[in-house]
Amino acid sequence: MPLGSTLEGDILNLLLCGKPISSLATSAGSTLTWQALHTADPSSGAGQTASELAVTGYVRASVDRSTSGFTVGGSGPAVASPVSAINFPQCTSTSTATVTHWSVGFSSAGTGKIIASGVVTPNINIGQNVTPQLTTSSSVTLN
Repeated sequence: MPLGSTLEGDILNLLLCGKPISSLATSAGSTLTWQALHTADPSSGAGQTASELAVTGYVRASVDRSTSGFTVGGSGPAVASPVSAINFPQCTSTSTATVTHWSVGFSSAGTGKIIASGVVTPNINIGQNVTPQLTTSSSVTLN
């Protein structure tokens, strides 16, 4: 059974911006979300470590769980985008990889549940001294 189109936006606002859903849920818990970069679609249910980028220097990036961190819009599907660029540390490894997806979760490291994930367009080619960045045009969708 699909979610109501307005509830999709409400859920993203609760999870990513900490906004309560009237008569259903209040905001509590973490004040940060953690963004992970992936070399393939991580939505297989294995959590944020699924296809997570594995090069020296890479760690997940935190974003405030508030309206200063994400903006949510649309319905059927609802879409969330970062308010400002999300910068990851510079990669120091000589290894290469291509980032194709990103995910949002509540864990700074380890498996962690994925709240939402999205495609990175254009893909980010990772190599030595590359500083990965997700822009405000990056988005995740709840559908």
